[in-house]
Amino acid sequence: MKYMRLVIIVLCSALASLALSEDKIAVIDMQQAMFASNYAQNMAKEASESADFVALRAKAESSAADLQSMAKEAETKRLTWSTEEAAEHQKKMSYTKADYDLAVQKIQGEQQQLQQKIMQELTPQFQEALSEVAKGEGITLLLRRESVIIADPKNDLTAKVVDKLNQITLEK
Repeated sequence: MKYMRLVIIVLCSALASLALSEDKIAVIDMQQAMFASNYAQNMAKEASESADFVALRAKAESSAADLQSMAKEAETKRLTWSTEEAAEHQKKMSYTKADYDLAVQKIQGEQQQLQQKIMQELTPQFQEALSEVAKGEGITLLLRRESVIIADPKNDLTAKVVDKLNQITLEK
């Protein structure tokens, strides 16, 4: 097994050196490029300022504050409570925790929907920006940054693609 790893490493090194002599390799974080664009940032800002999202966040924060105060109350008074009072308090805490969990789940759902919407709307412009940057840089092999263990920052096209994507979305 040890020798197999060594053979794989040597082969990968040999292939990389061959590729380097013939191809120009770059990496990109596609998700970061899309979500760092001005268009995506503006959509995220609008969504976070919408009345529904603000209400959901307020509900989650209120439930979290209620849980904290209930926990403090239980800590200070639990020794003086009867079994019924302790059970009733635990029941209230369970309901409040369920409210909090539901609000957080809704917030996460809204965020996922927004991400999907951004990706769906930006994909054509992103592909255009990526193609233009890759062509302009003479890139013959483009890899996802998350698939690469080590990459020189000068080979990362993410920022350049974000800039190009910002130009393209401004024009349209």
